[in-house]
Amino acid sequence: MAPACVSRRKRSGPEERMKNMSEPNKKYQIDTAENRKFLEEIRNDLLRFGHRFPSPGGSSYYLGDDGTPWTDRNRETWITSRMVHVYSLGTFLGHEGSEALVDAGLKGLKGELHDEKNGGWYAGLTADGGILPNKQCYAHAFVILAASSAVLAGRPGAEELLEDALKLYDLRFWNEEEGLSCDTWNTEFTVLDDYRGLNANMHTVEAFLAAADVTGDEKYRVRAGRIIDHVTGWARDNSWRIPEHFTKDWTPDLECNKDKPDDQFKPYGATPGHGIEWARLIAQWALSTYRDDAEKAAVYIEISENLFNRAVEDAWNVDGAPGIVYTTDWEGKPVVHDRMHWTLAEAINTSSVLWHVTGKQKYADDYAQFMQYLDEKVLDHVNGSWFHQLDQNNNVIGTVWPGKSDLYHALQATLIPYHTADLSIAPAVKEGKEI
Repeated sequence: MAPACVSRRKRSGPEERMKNMSEPNKKYQIDTAENRKFLEEIRNDLLRFGHRFPSPGGSSYYLGDDGTPWTDRNRETWITSRMVHVYSLGTFLGHEGSEALVDAGLKGLKGELHDEKNGGWYAGLTADGGILPNKQCYAHAFVILAASSAVLAGRPGAEELLEDALKLYDLRFWNEEEGLSCDTWNTEFTVLDDYRGLNANMHTVEAFLAAADVTGDEKYRVRAGRIIDHVTGWARDNSWRIPEHFTKDWTPDLECNKDKPDDQFKPYGATPGHGIEWARLIAQWALSTYRDDAEKAAVYIEISENLFNRAVEDAWNVDGAPGIVYTTDWEGKPVVHDRMHWTLAEAINTSSVLWHVTGKQKYADDYAQFMQYLDEKVLDHVNGSWFHQLDQNNNVIGTVWPGKSDLYHALQATLIPYHTADLSIAPAVKEGKEI
């Protein structure tokens, strides 16, 4: 997967607008010792930062900017699952204390977050231990991811958790006829909400790929491909901007939340960060599915490039300051100008994957710009984490994402750039499949 020698392309479009930023040094450039060292330093800081996430029952606290648990906030299943995944990665990296932190999160997933009566996992718990209603596809996908990673880490009870999570998901969320997953049930699994969404399906793809890699059951990789083919069609029909929200018959609802454009999980318009994230997942699926068929894989790599390039063109450095805007309208014009840390993390991931897969200098250039922006604007050099939300002028704010919910996106951005793209990140790190 070594990149071909390609001459540096002339700067144009969004790159031209970066003239105000200095030329990147080796610290920001892919495939340099300096960049590897920089990512390692960030990774170690992140893992140290998150040590105080577990509550006594195991569910995950939100953390403040200095890592102090916010005990007055809800403790959510998707966050707990992400932290189990993060510290499972920590076990493979030899980070001290990771095993105990994985076990603490598993305690929460097997205990207070699990619905013993109706099955599945609550959305979360209130600060005083009350149940957050509804059963979310999004959260259940992350339970699968967490359990898959914990199985690889050899943690007690992880295999049983993964088996239960897959069975429940197959029963309640996956629709074999549609080749897509529904979104939200009530607590008792008796009433299914009419809303259908791609965010949950995107993380389902991630979870299914992890499950396939860990269990060897290829039906999950096949399912991921079915979701991807739907997404590809919708994106192509919308100039490679992905619709996020749908009616129950999977008709795109392009006007959803136009009056609440910065909704935490259902923002109006296109979300460039998701276009970027889908691009990486599609590449991962294609490379793992078509290991021996480069021609078929190339079709999906081109799709990944289309998604990534559209998102970067629409969102990167388009409003007078560096950063990736949160959302755009269907013509690609920014709607919510705030910058979310997870979007940058995914941009780092996808640009590196596309660089390794295609050898095109554009992606190395993009990666260097993203890394420089991370260093200059998004890294909290005092506390060792990432600022989760910045405004249009790159001032730290917390209107959508107060505090630090988890380390998932940020930590993966320190690993994906140098691990093989045809495996989920947990098995790739455990097996030492470095590029």
